[in-house]
Amino acid sequence: MTASPVPLPAPSPNDPPYLRGLNEPQRAAVLTTEGPVLMLAGAGTGKTAALTARLAHLLFTRKAWPSEILSVTFTNKAAREMRERVARLVGDSVEGMPWLGTFHAIAAKMLRRHAELVGLQSNFSILDTDDQLRLLKQLILAADIDEKRFPPRSLAGLIDEWKNKGLVPADIGAGESERYANGRGGELYEQYQTRLQALNACDFGDLLLHMLTILKRHRDVLELYQTRFKYIMVDEYQDTNSVQYLWLRLLAQERRNIACVGDDDQSIYSWRGAQVENILKFEKDFPGAAVIRLEQNYRSTPHILAAASGVIANNGGRLGKTLWTDKDAGEKVRVIGVWDGPEEARRVGEEIEARARAGTSLDDIAILVRAQHQTREFEDRFIATGVNYRIVGGARFYERMEIRDALAYLRVVNQPADDLAFERIVNVPKRGLGDKAVAKVHQLARGEGVSLTTAAARILDTDELTPQARRALGNLVGDIHRWRGLANDLPHAELAGRILDESGYTAMYQAEKSVEAAGRLENLSELVRAMEEYESLGAFLEHVSLVMDNESGRQEPQVTIMTIHGSKGLEFDTVFLVGWEEGLFPSQRAIDEGGTASLEEERRLAYVAITRARSRATILHAANRRIYGQWTSSIPSRFVAELPQAHIESETTMSGGASLWQANWSEQADPFANVARGTGRGPGWQRAAGSPYTTTPSRVVESRASAVSLGNKGRDDLTVGQRVFHQKFGYGAIAEIEGNKLEIEFETAGRKRVMDSFVTVSDA
Repeated sequence: MTASPVPLPAPSPNDPPYLRGLNEPQRAAVLTTEGPVLMLAGAGTGKTAALTARLAHLLFTRKAWPSEILSVTFTNKAAREMRERVARLVGDSVEGMPWLGTFHAIAAKMLRRHAELVGLQSNFSILDTDDQLRLLKQLILAADIDEKRFPPRSLAGLIDEWKNKGLVPADIGAGESERYANGRGGELYEQYQTRLQALNACDFGDLLLHMLTILKRHRDVLELYQTRFKYIMVDEYQDTNSVQYLWLRLLAQERRNIACVGDDDQSIYSWRGAQVENILKFEKDFPGAAVIRLEQNYRSTPHILAAASGVIANNGGRLGKTLWTDKDAGEKVRVIGVWDGPEEARRVGEEIEARARAGTSLDDIAILVRAQHQTREFEDRFIATGVNYRIVGGARFYERMEIRDALAYLRVVNQPADDLAFERIVNVPKRGLGDKAVAKVHQLARGEGVSLTTAAARILDTDELTPQARRALGNLVGDIHRWRGLANDLPHAELAGRILDESGYTAMYQAEKSVEAAGRLENLSELVRAMEEYESLGAFLEHVSLVMDNESGRQEPQVTIMTIHGSKGLEFDTVFLVGWEEGLFPSQRAIDEGGTASLEEERRLAYVAITRARSRATILHAANRRIYGQWTSSIPSRFVAELPQAHIESETTMSGGASLWQANWSEQADPFANVARGTGRGPGWQRAAGSPYTTTPSRVVESRASAVSLGNKGRDDLTVGQRVFHQKFGYGAIAEIEGNKLEIEFETAGRKRVMDSFVTVSDA
C-alpha cells in the first residue's frame, strides 16, 4: 500500500458505523480524501464496502454536499446498490445526489443542459439500436452500397468503436475509413451525424462524445463542472474506454480529488472498448497519487487464490498485488483431463448430482464457459438427467434466435405443413418479400385450406405478386422442394449444413463481421454437430421439442451456466471451469490475431474465472473436440501449465475410468513461452475446408500406443528436421522439440505446435 499523504487516525470505538469492520487498507481508502487515489482492489477484497464507506464519509463529515460529488458506475444496478447502501449509513441525504449514476446517465443529464453547443435542442431523442440500424440502412442504400456485402450492423459497430475512442468524423483518416465499404466509412459516419442532428437525436455513443466535445471547446462549461464537483469517484476504472477516460480526466484536472476503484487483473472487456492502459497510467496522469492495494480476500480459500495468482503472474502489463486470506486452506484446485466434450459434460453432471445428493444446493454451483456454444452439451445432459439449470446472460441454446431460425428451416423440410416454421424463415434472410406478398400467401392458404408452403407454390402460377416477389418466393419454394429430395440421400447433419449455406443464412452472419455474429456462427456449427448424435432429422427435432418444453420458470435451486465474461462480480461455492484447451481458451482469435495484448486479456479472464469460486474450483480440458463437424485433437490450455503445482491436484481419465495420459506440468518450463511473448502462433484449430458445416462420419480418434503421452518426456524416435505426418495439418518437418511438444513447419498449414503423440514418422 502506498502511504497516504496525511497520517490517518487509529481505529476508535467512537468511529462512525461506516468505518467499523474495515481492514486497514479499506480504512485508508475511505479516509484519504484529498488528492488522487487509486484503490487497487483484487477479486473478493471488499471494494464495494470501501467505496460506499468513502462516499458516506464525504457526506457524514460535510466535506461536500450531495450535489458536489460525482460518483460514476458502469451499471444501473451498481448505482442503485451504492445509493441504497449509503442511505442505510447516513440517512436521507443520499437522495439529493443528482450525480450518482452510470457514465451515460450522467452525460445525458449534462448534455440536456448544453445541447445547443453541439447543434441539438434540450429535448433531443436517444435512438435505440433498431432506430440506429434503420437510419444507417437508409444512408447505405442512398449511397448505392450493397448492404449484403456491407451490412448496417457492421457500420454501426464501427461508428460505436470510433465514438468510444472519442473520434468525431473529422478525426477519421483514410486508414480508418477503409474499414467499411472500400473507404467510405468516414463519409457515412459524417452523413450519419448530420442526419442525427437534423432529427434532434443522438445515439448512446454521442452522449459522452458530445459532452467531451463541449468540455474541450467551451472553457466556461468545463470550469462550471470542475468547480461544482469537489470529489469524483469512479467504480470499475479498468473498464473505462478512451472517451470515458478523457471525459473524467478533464473534469478532475483542476481539484484532482478523484478516487478510482479498479483491478487491472480483471480488465476483460477490450472487445467493447475498455482499455486496461487507463488504470496502468493513473499515477502518470495524476502525479503524487496514493495507490492503496486491497489484498485481503474474503471470498476464496488459499489454494484457489494461489492458483489464480500463479496464472495472472505471467502477465507483464499489471500493477501487481498479492491476494491473501485468513480462511482454512480448503481443497486444492482440481485439474481433470477427459477424452472428449461429451465425457466432459458427463463428468461434470455426475459430480454435480453427487454434490446435490450430499446436500449442496444447486444454486451454489456454476459452470463457466469461454464461448456460448459450449453450453449445449451441458444443457442436454441436465435435461436428460432432470437437473434444473439456468443460463445467465443469454438464452438457452435452443432458444437463441439463430438456432430457432435454423430449426425452422429444418422443420419445414421435415414437415411441409409446419406453417409457423415457414412464417419464420420466409424472409430470413431478407429476400425482398414485403408484408403484402406474405399476406397474399396467407390469404390463399386460408381460402383453399392448405399449408403456407403449398399456397406459396400455387401463388407462383398467378399474377398476384410483383415479378420481384414472385422470383424471391419461387427461389425459396424451389430450395425447400430440393432439400426435401436430398433428405433421403444425405446424412441429416450434412443436409442441415447445406440448408444453412444455400439459404444464405450463413452468409448473412459472415458478412456482418462482428463479435456477436461470430458467436452466432459458432452456435450454428454446434447445432449441426449436435445433430450427428441422432439417427434421423425427425429424431433430432423430437429431442429439441422435448427440450423446448422443459419447464424453465421453476423456482427450485438451479445450476448456473454462464460465460466467464458474464460471471464477473459473482461468486459461487463450487465452480466448474470447462474447455481449457488451446484454441478454445485462450481463443484461437486471440492466438492468431491479437498478439500479446489479447493473450494477456485471456489470462485475466482465467484469473476472473478461478476467483469466482469460494470453496471448490475444478478445471477440465478434453483431448478431443468436434469442431465444425470434425474430430480434432487438442492440447491443454497454456493456463493449465501456469497453475502452481503445490495448489492443484491433476487427474486424467478416459470414459470408463481407464488412465489414458498424464500431464506433468512444470512451473519452470512453459511450453508456450514463445507464444506468450508474441513470437509464435502456437497450437490451435483451423476451420475445415469449405463450409463451416462440412461434416465427416462420426469417429473417435484412434487410441493406440503412439497416441499415449506419459508426462513431458518426448519420444525417442523424433529428431529436428525429421519429416512427419499429422492427421489434421498434413506433412511437415520438425523445427523444434521441447519435451513432448513439437514445433513443426507444415507444408500447407504453416508453423504449428502439437503434441508428439499425434504425429507419425513419414517415409513419403
